[in-house]
Amino acid sequence: MTFTIRHNTTRILRSLIITIFLFNFILTPSFVYPEVAFIAPQKGMCYITWDRNRFASQYSDESLKKLSTMGVEYISICLTHYQEKHNSTKIKSTSRTPSRKSLKHVIKKTHDLGMSTMLKPHIDLISKGEGTYWRADIGFASERDWQKWFAEYEKFIISYARIAEKMDVEIFCIGTELSFASQRTSDWKNIISEIRKVYSGKLVYAANWDNFKNIEFWDELDYVGIDAYFPLTYTTRPTLEDLKGGWTKWKNEIEAWHSKINIPVLFTEIGYASTAGAPYSPWKGGSFGNADISIQALCYKAFFDTIWNEPWFAGVYWWKWDTNVRAGGVYNRQFTPQNKPAQKIIEANYKGLTGNRVYAMAK
Repeated sequence: MTFTIRHNTTRILRSLIITIFLFNFILTPSFVYPEVAFIAPQKGMCYITWDRNRFASQYSDESLKKLSTMGVEYISICLTHYQEKHNSTKIKSTSRTPSRKSLKHVIKKTHDLGMSTMLKPHIDLISKGEGTYWRADIGFASERDWQKWFAEYEKFIISYARIAEKMDVEIFCIGTELSFASQRTSDWKNIISEIRKVYSGKLVYAANWDNFKNIEFWDELDYVGIDAYFPLTYTTRPTLEDLKGGWTKWKNEIEAWHSKINIPVLFTEIGYASTAGAPYSPWKGGSFGNADISIQALCYKAFFDTIWNEPWFAGVYWWKWDTNVRAGGVYNRQFTPQNKPAQKIIEANYKGLTGNRVYAMAK
């Protein structure tokens, strides 16, 4: 009898202790899930001229000021040097290369307006072999020529890295869409090492959309850069859902790949001409046909709806904004979003507006 009472009492006490513990756990959680740090993506725009002095003009200052009112926070200042052919070893400036004076002006003006900068020097070909070759094809048959070209490239890129350091440029792009040359991993690691000696900011390389997985020097950089001209759909007159479906495919592919490298991804370029072919050939400019500003706007909207809030995504730079604030317009077939519905979609998303307010701004 004594044993039964003691046994029952023990069971009651045990049940009471468990009840009190559960009650306290529910009302006063003892475990708090850690918050995942979210870094707001860079709200960028590519800014380019093929003129010696345009960056230093009052028109450029006015155009930059417009960007600063749209929620743009980063300007990718793009400039171009040239080589004669894909297999030439000499890199040079031409009358289409912005002067150093105008370059320094545009960097300072951007900073004065409260925006950050990326400096993004490009290489283009003067003779493209009737359109057959472009910068991705730069390459050589002999090791001697490879070494001559990389010595020339190092001299070219270091000169701009020095300017970037002197002008407090936040991000420096070490190369753009040099797909064949990018296979030379040891040469690129050497260039990165030399840049680090003269520049203390963040570094990125801008890989073409079909080549980013092949780069083997990402671990030497602060960002993965992708010029994100991914084809979205081959559907005639696609809907927003068609375009978002196209982005979902690429989003899943980038996410799976990114899990192996864990370096933030910048879309160092992305854009769509105002033409019907933009969804399936986004790398092509609008050289013929009627302007289609609606399909351009839908492509922009699909990007923001699908990619903008991904945790691996570090920011976007739209191709491209002109130094003339009045450029673009509803009859313009080219890449610029200026004075088109796409401009309003950028502004709405950069300022954090959502839903119907985005569409309202785009009308």
